[in-house]
Amino acid sequence: MFSHAALPCRLLPSLVLAALAGCSTVPQPRSTPGTLASACESAYAAVDQAVAAAGVQDAEDTRVPGFPYLRVNRFLASVRHQLTNADFPAWMDAGLRLDRAARAVEVAQLSAEAQRQLKNQIDALAACGPALRDLDLADPGRRAALSKAAAVPDDYATGLRIAGLYWLTRWPFAWGVQRYQSGVLNTFATRLADLPLDGQVVRYGPATVQPANIAGQVPAALARVQQAGARFLAPDPADVAVVLAAHAPVFEVDEALPEDRIGNLRLAASGKPYVHTGAATVYSRMAFARFGGRVLPQAVYTAWFPARPKTGPLDVLGGEFDAVVWRVTLTEDGAPLVYDSMHACGCYHQFFPTPRLVARPQPVALDEWALVPQRLPEVIPGQRLRLRLASRSHYLVRVTLEPAAGQPSAAAELGGTVRPYALRPDDDLRALTGPTGEVRSLYGPDGMVPGSERGERYLFWPMGVREPGAMRQWGRHATAFIGRRHFDDPALLDRYFTPR
Repeated sequence: MFSHAALPCRLLPSLVLAALAGCSTVPQPRSTPGTLASACESAYAAVDQAVAAAGVQDAEDTRVPGFPYLRVNRFLASVRHQLTNADFPAWMDAGLRLDRAARAVEVAQLSAEAQRQLKNQIDALAACGPALRDLDLADPGRRAALSKAAAVPDDYATGLRIAGLYWLTRWPFAWGVQRYQSGVLNTFATRLADLPLDGQVVRYGPATVQPANIAGQVPAALARVQQAGARFLAPDPADVAVVLAAHAPVFEVDEALPEDRIGNLRLAASGKPYVHTGAATVYSRMAFARFGGRVLPQAVYTAWFPARPKTGPLDVLGGEFDAVVWRVTLTEDGAPLVYDSMHACGCYHQFFPTPRLVARPQPVALDEWALVPQRLPEVIPGQRLRLRLASRSHYLVRVTLEPAAGQPSAAAELGGTVRPYALRPDDDLRALTGPTGEVRSLYGPDGMVPGSERGERYLFWPMGVREPGAMRQWGRHATAFIGRRHFDDPALLDRYFTPR
């Protein structure tokens, strides 16, 4: 086995052209015919055409017009105009990795016949990506065009806001948002023992080693992850695993209904995804943010439920699938700086700062500001955070600390059931495997989970959020009805907080 990196550059054109020889379905190239760039662009166009026809486009990262071998996320796009000559190659390599990951997901979902017909083009892309990158990197004009094109559009539909008279209708919506936020603050002001309990509290803890057992590994692993992110490199998976295991939370769920059980995503024989509650799983990933000019790692965890059961025929918030997302933003010294949470619909975004942060004052405006229902203390080694979730709605209603070593166990304190959960990569949801080997993504080409639509879409569309209430793929979370805000915005913390 060898990689394209081991091949002399002069061999790449002949290898790519040979791989594509005999293909009659390649669209017309945009470059000079007979060149390496022409052959590669034709290969990308053929694969893209098949993926679009099958409706299996992956929406997590954004394609860059004119640069078919690159995709960008908001973290990469945010610095595209500030890159130095030294940073530009690594930045392009990061975009190339995103495209490779997305294309692997897309191609895996094509039919066996389509994959057979496209085999030459698919095989050629392994060499085409680096070859086109090198050509564009050496061309100042192409680099300038790339910096301009590598943008991520926001996830708000301006057309819907215009049609819904947003500048007028946002006023009653703002009142509704304020009412919701007041309710959240009241809930968090209630004593934990006085919170409503509809069933039995079930504790889900990570089926990994305890934080105290890996405490010595965490600082070095986190430092390497942070350095990789700051240099646009891919962190070592082993380092990522250590960091994610160290900060994985405990979920305390008020379990009164079958839909209150955390599960894992599977694909039925019909091709429809569903949440199987026989084995609890929390899906995790590493992300990166910028705060005060520094690049900070973020550990992200998502727990999935089969549904948010409806309370009645007029319940516009209930429906199939539900998921709670918990994120930990870490400083260079390994300590949490701030936590935040949402549901996978982008709804109910809340912040939980540590004493290291001071909240910025809210400006006089209708736009939704950071909702801070609770401040959290520093977490000492051997402790995890516990997230109390309500029955049915799965609302986060309190964050507490897991007892440290020598204190009564959480199981004894709760007197309830304890279930372990497995940590799995969030990317697994982009390629679920069915009982007969077929591969399908949990998400549609628009980044939504099919079947998770909510009745609220008929009421909230004037705010410009597409399919409000539906579960979404990473990178597609608009989290405010009034104004514009995205969960993966790398500048989000700078917007709402300053260092103490």
